[in-house]
Amino acid sequence: MNDQKTAIKARGLRKTFGSVVAVDGIDIDVRAGEIYGFLGPNGAGKTTTIKLLTGVLTPDEGEIEILGENLHDNELAIKRKIGVVPDEPPKLPYIKGREFIEFIASIYRCDKSCWHRLDELCELLKIDYLDGFIDDYSHGMRQKLIVASVLMRKPKVLFLDEPTTGLDPYSARGLKMILRRMADEGAAIFFTTHILEIAEKICDRISVILSGKIVATGSMDELREKAGVSGDLEQVFMQITGADEDEIARIVDAL
Repeated sequence: MNDQKTAIKARGLRKTFGSVVAVDGIDIDVRAGEIYGFLGPNGAGKTTTIKLLTGVLTPDEGEIEILGENLHDNELAIKRKIGVVPDEPPKLPYIKGREFIEFIASIYRCDKSCWHRLDELCELLKIDYLDGFIDDYSHGMRQKLIVASVLMRKPKVLFLDEPTTGLDPYSARGLKMILRRMADEGAAIFFTTHILEIAEKICDRISVILSGKIVATGSMDELREKAGVSGDLEQVFMQITGADEDEIARIVDAL
């Protein structure tokens, strides 16, 4: 990691929906130059956290700083500097892929270097369908389009919510390599995934969120120490989240 400066900072972040506490007073620090994995079971609060950190949702409590600026006070300026790949890519009927890219490029005032990176990304991710309508794309094709539209801008802070879902192995491998290179060049990358093997391979640090609370944060070695196991991330995750592997095995045996 080239730079240890904090790029994403949250303190006391809390969000409720009626009686449901989705995010419960969490603190987050993500450094420039690292890939930070944010893991948890379904409904743990991962996507809500990303929406809070990117200004899609407003927290009930807490403060957020991105690149040293308060998100509440500088939301528009911050959104120009970050990139977001959501968990579900939009279908966008009646719009062609190239038209969508041109729209994004106009909003962010992309220069020639962005278009050059787009060409490289299309080659890497096998995107050869920009002249087709997005509504006709498969989930994986739409996902790759969104990824390319974000990465072409080379943002300093990147939020990715399950970005490899629907990607073929070749594209997923390419994406992982791009993210590593961007982090090595100083970007801060906030990354959620249910594929623990990916998180273990590319993340510099990992936080585990459970029922809206962060229950563990650290490198793989630090998480192993906390969990009291020496295995892979799947074993660590199961231990930290209190999953009953014997109960899982019993149900499987009963099938």
